Amino acid sequence: MGVGMKRMSAWWRARWAARSDAGMTTSEYAMGTIAAAGFATVLYKIVTSGSVSGALESVIGKALDAPF
Repeated sequence: MGVGMKRMSAWWRARWAARSDAGMTTSEYAMGTIAAAGFATVLYKIVTSGSVSGALESVIGKALDAPF
């Protein structure tokens, strides 16, 4: 085995050993939930704003009036 292969093998062993915690902890779940709720709130405010709401209604109205 060459020097490069030995280094690569050692690197992979070190990476595998460092994977002792493959999942998220409770605090990471909590932060992810808070971030998702914040993003959903901002998205809701944008979608329910007057200009976006009018544009969505226009698109839906045109889609419903389309001839078949």
